[in-house]
Amino acid sequence: MPDSLTSTLTRYYDEVPYESHPFPQSAMEHLEALAYLFGLDAPDPSKARVLELGCAAGGNLIPFAARHPEARAVGVDLSPVQVAQGVAAIERAGLSNIELKVFDISQIDASFGQFDYIVCHGVYSWVPGPVQEAILRICAQNLAHNGVAYVSYNVYPGWKAREIVRDAMILRGGPRDTPEEKLSYARGMLEFLEQSARADSVLKKTLDETMPIVRSANSAYLLHEFLEPCNAPCYFKEFVARADAQGLAYLCDAEPSTMFVQNYGEKVHGPLLRECGGSQILMEQYLDFLVNRTFRQTVLVKQANAAGIRYRLDPARIRELEFAGLFSAEGGGALTLDAREQPCHAIRGLKVTLRLPVHKAVAGLLEANYPASMSPRALIEGASKLTDQPSAAVEPVVMAMLEELLILGALRIRRTPVPAVAAVSEQPRALPAVRSSSALRAGAGHSAGEAFSICNQWHESVVLSLLERSLLPLLDGTHSHEALAEHLEGEVRSDRLRFVKDDKPLTEPSAVKEFSRQQVALALASLRRKALLTA
Repeated sequence: MPDSLTSTLTRYYDEVPYESHPFPQSAMEHLEALAYLFGLDAPDPSKARVLELGCAAGGNLIPFAARHPEARAVGVDLSPVQVAQGVAAIERAGLSNIELKVFDISQIDASFGQFDYIVCHGVYSWVPGPVQEAILRICAQNLAHNGVAYVSYNVYPGWKAREIVRDAMILRGGPRDTPEEKLSYARGMLEFLEQSARADSVLKKTLDETMPIVRSANSAYLLHEFLEPCNAPCYFKEFVARADAQGLAYLCDAEPSTMFVQNYGEKVHGPLLRECGGSQILMEQYLDFLVNRTFRQTVLVKQANAAGIRYRLDPARIRELEFAGLFSAEGGGALTLDAREQPCHAIRGLKVTLRLPVHKAVAGLLEANYPASMSPRALIEGASKLTDQPSAAVEPVVMAMLEELLILGALRIRRTPVPAVAAVSEQPRALPAVRSSSALRAGAGHSAGEAFSICNQWHESVVLSLLERSLLPLLDGTHSHEALAEHLEGEVRSDRLRFVKDDKPLTEPSAVKEFSRQQVALALASLRRKALLTA
């Protein structure tokens, strides 16, 4: 890109670092499972070569490298400030299989090497046209023959309305000197417009949709999304055409439930299937208009592999996946195995109705084992025992249920078992990178009330309590529950930790001892549920 624009973007990201954390939809294990679901066999992430374009401080890439010591990860970013932060984090974690570089994406060529997975999250829409072209060129040129690429970007039609808001924010905030001033003046502009816009105007409707985001989002997000020099949304169909010109083919969306037309109701289902004539791309573009979509996470492969893509789900492939999910009965009761319909809550805020005893048995098994994954075979055997029915009778019901929940988006999937645990062991263990990160951060000047998050085995950020932060460094598989409780007692005696019960601090030794045991049990159960404990 032109040197002046490169300097502008570099300075912008140095002054306002992009929030660097894991993005679950971009996890290599997730991308591998999606490729398999839709007919392709992607490389094993545990030994994969991975490139992240726009890696920031490595918040998305470092946890992957920690999970897979035999993999090799490379991240590039324009911001020296953010790369330096990431390099320091890598050194603290003691990782040798990852490298972060200050590098201009547009300068990457074939000599950079081949990668099994290429990830580019939160970059494509926020760079000028030549860099957008370079991103897709890299995704084609530097991608292994059976590799998978992930690119996220803003899309129309949803961003048509948001551009009104962005333009207004830039009009008043753009000329200001510091990022803080830019955002303050931009917010003032929106407050003025919100108070002044006619109730029946397009502007008023646009502000009603956008202001909740502006009020709830952090400053870094707002500065990059609405006040950054570049933000160029496009239509999904345009993006796919650009990828096609570089030798890439559309595989799927990183949130596959958005692809299935049956999720949009009967009034949409039939007409769209007839209108689109079997074109998945055209159908999804129609759906983007229907829901006024603003953001996409697109998964791409080389065009040579396009012939193997199948959008009709194959039961044989579903049978080879691992599944995880959360299911809680509506109203807080327990899942029952009787013949009554039972509404329940699932992941992503979804509501599902369990109609048969087998459905309830499967949901109960997934709930009890979460965050550990389960195979269809294990679910069939478990449901057979719980309902006292032969496996042969249970199997078709279980397989149909898994397909239905997959389409709905109520399950997490992987190709191989997730090494989380279904129960807390006598000597619990967390991943080494999780232990070291927790230990360093807990003693690095972070206040007791400060929220601290860490990446779990599903590549999600989970927030830790002060108590959990205190225990995690000790979870190396050698400490018993009793030893952990004694550690907490020592923390209380040294005033590094305080127990409060009924609004009063606990100081009496026997009370502290008993309370420590209780808190260890609660904290370990919480850490297991957060997918931070491993076998």
